[in-house]
Amino acid sequence: MAAPQRRTDIGPPHYKDFLPPVIQKNYGNWKYHEILEPGVMVHVANSGDKIWSVRVASPRLLSTDTLRDIADIAAKYCGGYLRFTTRNNIEFLVSDEKNLNPLKEELKKKGYMMGGIGPRVSNIVHTQGWIHCHSAASDASGLVKVLMDEFAEYFTKKELPNRVRLAVACCTNMCGAVHCSDIAIVAVHRKIPQIDHEKVPNMCEIPSTIAACPTGAISPDPAKKSVKIKEDKCMYCGNCFTVCPPMEIHDPEYDGVAIVAGGKVGNLRTPPKFSKLVVPFIKNNPPRWPEVVDAVKKILNAYEKGAMKHERVGEWIERIGWEKFFKVTGLPFTHQHIDDFLIARETFRTSAAFKW
Repeated sequence: MAAPQRRTDIGPPHYKDFLPPVIQKNYGNWKYHEILEPGVMVHVANSGDKIWSVRVASPRLLSTDTLRDIADIAAKYCGGYLRFTTRNNIEFLVSDEKNLNPLKEELKKKGYMMGGIGPRVSNIVHTQGWIHCHSAASDASGLVKVLMDEFAEYFTKKELPNRVRLAVACCTNMCGAVHCSDIAIVAVHRKIPQIDHEKVPNMCEIPSTIAACPTGAISPDPAKKSVKIKEDKCMYCGNCFTVCPPMEIHDPEYDGVAIVAGGKVGNLRTPPKFSKLVVPFIKNNPPRWPEVVDAVKKILNAYEKGAMKHERVGEWIERIGWEKFFKVTGLPFTHQHIDDFLIARETFRTSAAFKW
């Protein structure tokens, strides 16, 4: 006799167990979808069934009180069904049309910001920042707050030539999607770790510390019972600090952010693209980072003004050429933008032909 089926805590539960009944019933059998307003979309099945998605912005790092409030709203209007998108938007899934307007009214009353669907700025995917991450070179959460304050109208009502995906990563280990977003900010360390040789023998395991370096820049220092760093190999990633805290990577004078642009995940019209460097470094200036906001605004304004309908940021840049991109944005071109061709196979300009 076969053993009865039992649930275990090994691995996640199957996602289909959490789908609304309307989606389970019509799975893979949808006719079309339509954007009704910046924060509302309806999906219509071949059977005639409908489900509405109501999207609101989320700061990603949520208090338990906020999570309980979100859950209560979903229970009241959506049968408890909601989802978090890959960019941390909250989508309430409404299967009964009579609940749609009451849901929207309650969200507005409670100050939730609806929008982000269609050709506009979506919620900003980001990393932990200073609040959680020990190796952060900037504060992702703070940067996201000031950027969304600045570009809120592009989330709620204003349209762009196409969707614009923003991202923020608080270090180059990049647990955010900065490598494939339209406009992204990545925080950078610019100074090799400062080693406290007295603490290393007591706090660190030397083999693990050496193995943590992806470029092989760290080697033993037997005389000091510590380690040493070959400066020209260090790429300031902070992996060594993760396993060996006496190798301090943070520096308030040298830490800051770079801005990259032109990446995308989708393969519509053109293949997926990696982001490329557009601003090498801006020093941290919390709590509002005005220089970072200004640089991102220059890129977004130039894109809004110059791009053709349906063009993503990277497609617009490739059409006008990188030379003109730096001209229309007013961003300076520096020696840091010149690729040495040792690693990259796709760069700003891979031929001698200039495009003005």
